Amino acid sequence: MAQPSLPKSLSDFIWEKDMSLNILIVDDSVVMRSMILKTLRMSGLPLGETYQAANGLDGLDSLKQNWIDLAIVDINMPVMNGEEMIDRIRDDPETKDLPVIVVSTEGSKTRIEELLNKGTRFIKKPFSPEDIRDTVKDITGIGVNDG
Repeated sequence: MAQPSLPKSLSDFIWEKDMSLNILIVDDSVVMRSMILKTLRMSGLPLGETYQAANGLDGLDSLKQNWIDLAIVDINMPVMNGEEMIDRIRDDPETKDLPVIVVSTEGSKTRIEELLNKGTRFIKKPFSPEDIRDTVKDITGIGVNDG
């Protein structure tokens, strides 16, 4: 009988068993932010605090004020678009490694490739709950609760 797989390190074990994700959702549409939040809550992912912002500038402010494990960002927003927000995240030593998922209607393959080259993942709107769950699991390495 095969042995159960063990975490690679103690920190992996703590992350997988006791940690929850603090997530920042940045989208100018309150309806879209609500849909993403509802999808996350239904996903079985271990959620901690969730924060919301209507544009990239407010999103950066939230990053400065809160511990964020993952940002889910739209591209086309007023005040500061998602691409500029991502550039500022990557330029800041404190946030440069923050996992970022772009959720957008963006259809330009060139622009999507540019976003991917910035270390993001991309989900096209409309999305399925599985798209969100699987991408969050993949980018964070966190598992889904069985409960």
